[in-house]
Amino acid sequence: MPDLEIVVFAPLIIVGAYVIFAITGFGSTLIAVPLLAHVLPLKFVIPVVVALDCVSSVRMGVKLRASVYKAEILPLLPFMIAGMLGGVFFLLRVPADVLLGALGTLAMLFGISYAAKRGAVMRLARWTAAPLGLFAGTASSAFGVGGPIYVFFLTGRGATPDQIRATMPVIFIFTTIARIALFAAAGLFTVEVLVTSALLLPVMALGLYAGNRLHLNLAREHVIRLIGALLTVSGFSLILRAVA
Repeated sequence: MPDLEIVVFAPLIIVGAYVIFAITGFGSTLIAVPLLAHVLPLKFVIPVVVALDCVSSVRMGVKLRASVYKAEILPLLPFMIAGMLGGVFFLLRVPADVLLGALGTLAMLFGISYAAKRGAVMRLARWTAAPLGLFAGTASSAFGVGGPIYVFFLTGRGATPDQIRATMPVIFIFTTIARIALFAAAGLFTVEVLVTSALLLPVMALGLYAGNRLHLNLAREHVIRLIGALLTVSGFSLILRAVA
């Protein structure tokens, strides 16, 4: 019998994560993975969230396909895939406490940057697709938190908020399918992972529905700052758990 905290908190976390995903086009794994890591092992959490992300990304990508920023996806792909291979290696080989501490540090850094976001956007050259794609791919496989890096690249290449909301699910379609194949080959997709993912699908659908309804009524900037505050607190608490 699962612990009560898992039965109660895991669905609430998934609903909140996919509300944010529907509003912004990213943030589901960024919210879900650090928070779920408090109640479930990281090597279990990441495959579950990847499976849910695959379904939600296809749904959002098809719905918003007219606004996809197509010119900037292709340069990222080979570097994303290379980074994901490295990320799976880290996920399998690095001790759990070290992974938890690294995830907490990344979550805190992303959280602080979102909570304090100000000023003009930094313009990026096309060649930055290589290092950012590698970094994002590695972070996606090892920690499930590559989204902010992709957003940083797209924003620096001139994408509008609507283009980012449409393009991120398409990027996630590629990354989640690749990660599913890599995780399956590595033996991370156990029966328990698949059953948990299936049980959480209706909860994810509820989050997407609510987020799409809220999209027109909430300022994206306020949601981004809320993500930042949640990540800062969650990341700090993960670091404390890792060193305890």
